[in-house]
Amino acid sequence: MRKIAILLENLYDDKELIYPYYRLQEAGYKVDLVGTKKKETYKSKHGLPMTSDIGSQEANPNDYEALIIPGGFSPDYMRRHQATIDFAKAMNDMNKPIAAICHGPWLMISSCDLKGRSLTGFHSIKTDIENAGASYQDAQVVVDQNFITSRTPNDLPAFTKAIIHALNETA
Repeated sequence: MRKIAILLENLYDDKELIYPYYRLQEAGYKVDLVGTKKKETYKSKHGLPMTSDIGSQEANPNDYEALIIPGGFSPDYMRRHQATIDFAKAMNDMNKPIAAICHGPWLMISSCDLKGRSLTGFHSIKTDIENAGASYQDAQVVVDQNFITSRTPNDLPAFTKAIIHALNETA
């Protein structure tokens, strides 16, 4: 069974984690929640608890078809852990789809070379994206090679469709 990794840390956006988590399972993928620690419970912005299946130190990029980075404030915590940065970097080095929504591109800034690429994200991180060398696009979803980015929970249907399309292209 093909596997997807969704990163998990405190203060994740509930919708941006839950929507792709269940939608990708519905599409036939096994979805692992990859936290900074294995079997750790993390709480969303609204207090919803989710428990990681695996820690980023143990996560093997060869086991996963794609990486999803939900937003909220969690990407700021994610980028404070070298193992999480290394995992995302390895996924990018292997040219696997990396999908980030809202503040998710914060982790991409810390782990991927964004120079010359096009991304979107929550409007308040536009300057961060541009300072990383990428072009900011105000669109529901932006696909640039292996990067898939969206702005807010309102973009989740387009975001998740783009992820599934990319996975079908790599099948």
